[in-house]
Amino acid sequence: QVQLVESGGGLVQAGGSLRLSCATSGRTFSSSGMGWFRQAPGKEREFVAAISWSGSRTYYADSVKGRFTISRDNAKNTVYLQMSSLKPEDTAVYYCNADGFLLGGGYSKGFYWGQGTQVTVSS
Repeated sequence: QVQLVESGGGLVQAGGSLRLSCATSGRTFSSSGMGWFRQAPGKEREFVAAISWSGSRTYYADSVKGRFTISRDNAKNTVYLQMSSLKPEDTAVYYCNADGFLLGGGYSKGFYWGQGTQVTVSS
């Protein structure tokens, strides 16, 4: 059974930092792209960041560029999202996505999703 388990969310003040982790099990995604999405209350789920299978290519939403960094450790079957200079508008449930791929200037999301981790940024 494939599982994606996010962790690292929480409550942080504006300007602070958090690191999210997404641990996968059940199959390897070391040859697939992976991404992070988020969904704020009353809004649609939106793309945040993606990384290629090797980690050599990354892609970010304009709203987080320069503040968030996505990385992965294929030996640990884990992808990370380092979030810095957090803003109240970053408040959302953050979801990990697996088995996608980077294509041109975008990310085609894969089939697999985690359950999400809540990030709340207070002003």
